[in-house]
Amino acid sequence: MSDQPRDWDKELADIDKAIARLPSKGPAPAQAQSGGGSAPSAGRPMAVATGGKLAVFTTWLRVGLGVALAVGITQWPYASACGFNLIMYLGAISVVTIAGLWSSISSWRRRLGVAHTLSLLVLLWGLLLAAREVLPRTGYARHQRTWSCPAGGVEAP
Repeated sequence: MSDQPRDWDKELADIDKAIARLPSKGPAPAQAQSGGGSAPSAGRPMAVATGGKLAVFTTWLRVGLGVALAVGITQWPYASACGFNLIMYLGAISVVTIAGLWSSISSWRRRLGVAHTLSLLVLLWGLLLAAREVLPRTGYARHQRTWSCPAGGVEAP
C-alpha cells in the first residue's frame, strides 16, 4: 500500500461513470428486442406466456380432460383390491394425477385462475386416491391390506 491518502472524490466519480455505462432499466431499444434469442436483461421482467386464444383453449381442454378423468375414476368398474386389477387401478390414478399436474402447469403459465384451481383440485383428488390405496398396504392405516391376492381368490374391497 502507498502512504498517500485516497482521493475519494475521484474514486466516487469513477464509480458514477461505471454506473452510467450500465444499461438503463427502461424499455430496451427495438433493435435489441427483435434480435436473436439472447437471454433477457436483468433489468427487464420476463414476459408472461399468455399466448393467444388457441393457447387458452388448449389449457381449458387440458383442464376439462383432467376433470373428466377425475370424475370417471370414481366409476371404476373392476375390483381393485389386489393383484393385477390393483396395478391397473393405480395406473389409472397416476394418469389422473399427471393430468392434474399437466393442466396446472399450463394454467399457471397462462394466468388462468379458475382453470388453475380446478387443475389443482384434480391433482389433489389423484393424490388422495393414491394415498387411499397405498397407505393401508404400507402400514400407515388401521386396517392392513395386501398387494397380492390370496391363493383362494379376490380379496374383498
